[in-house]
Amino acid sequence: MAQILIVDDEVGIRELLSEILADEGHQVLLAESAGAARGLRERQRPDLVLLDIWMPDTDGITLLKEWAATGQLTMPVVMMSGHGTIETAVEATRIGALDFLEKPIALQRLLATVKRALRNQEAAKPREISLATLGRSATLAEAKKRLGQVAQTAAPLMLRGERGMRAELFARLLAAPGAPFIAGGPLLTEPTSELLTRAAGGILFIPDLARLERNEQRSLDFLLSRADKHKARVVSFSSVDARTLAEKQDFDAELVARLAQVTLKLPALRDFAEDVPDLAALMLAQLIEARACPPRRLSVAALNALRHHPWPGNLAELESVITDLAHTVLDEEIELPDVERVLTTRTDAPDAPQLGLDLPYREAREAFERLYFEHLLGREQGSMSRVAERSGLERTHLYRKLKALGLSIGRREESGS
Repeated sequence: MAQILIVDDEVGIRELLSEILADEGHQVLLAESAGAARGLRERQRPDLVLLDIWMPDTDGITLLKEWAATGQLTMPVVMMSGHGTIETAVEATRIGALDFLEKPIALQRLLATVKRALRNQEAAKPREISLATLGRSATLAEAKKRLGQVAQTAAPLMLRGERGMRAELFARLLAAPGAPFIAGGPLLTEPTSELLTRAAGGILFIPDLARLERNEQRSLDFLLSRADKHKARVVSFSSVDARTLAEKQDFDAELVARLAQVTLKLPALRDFAEDVPDLAALMLAQLIEARACPPRRLSVAALNALRHHPWPGNLAELESVITDLAHTVLDEEIELPDVERVLTTRTDAPDAPQLGLDLPYREAREAFERLYFEHLLGREQGSMSRVAERSGLERTHLYRKLKALGLSIGRREESGS
């Protein structure tokens, strides 16, 4: 017996489908709108959703996109419509729908589709976090655009960025749909012929070049020389530039030069802070779907606090904080005090900031100003009026200063606080 959610604004269709599926032994949940379906999906995980496209509050395609973007599209979804077109069906399938039923729905077609959907085990597996549906910030949107551009070439690609970036999430955007994506330095200890066979037609990703020992570098050199024959592309990540990798990390200079034929700098998480709320929601949804924690949701205030944190540890730090919150909050909703508690426990008794006192005066001053304003933005949850008050700067001057320092400018205003 499966749990099936029927989402349709027409009561007659809901009742008819409910009777048919109940007679087949299934448990049926009913939602008359996209809003009702959202609430049910947050509380439960149905085995299958039958989703109408045309509804008065939010159309089914939009709801499907929301579930895909928030990591909740972990069950097969079959779209329904009395006015369907080929373009609509293709769009729904591209987003993640399993099938499309045209109204009026024939009984045998309904039962056959439901049976096939419930057998589709792949659709029921929790999905990995993906950056494909993100890009509220111009910074992340631009990075994805550049990745799309370099995806058209076959040359080895080195991704550069800070530690904790989860560069694999960016590298996965380079793989064509259905193509293999093989990740990991530890895999370099495997027979190279087997590794190339597994990566054929896809991406072989090396997550941290600085960690490779000399024998692993030799394996990577061998792989690189034969990757073209297997139509496999080698993509690597390094938190330091190619020269530093060769001079200070004991990395073969000729090999690193070949790996860095094309180099792309990844933005730090603080540079695409607008996407932090969506990332946090995805990470939390993944934990819930894996049944690693009870159902949770992040309040608007909690999401704002996460958005304005500087995240020196980047995506790895955000993931750690979300995991902490998921396991330690006492209520279903994660509130602002919960976020403050977790962030504070990670920054208690901090070491004095290392400003580099051997820097020239101008660079040292700029480093201090950046630390100072990052602290104020985090403390005041991005409230520009309170940051201006604390710093004693006029608002226009403050905006110019933050922009000059390359800091994300929060524009949240208060109404009476």
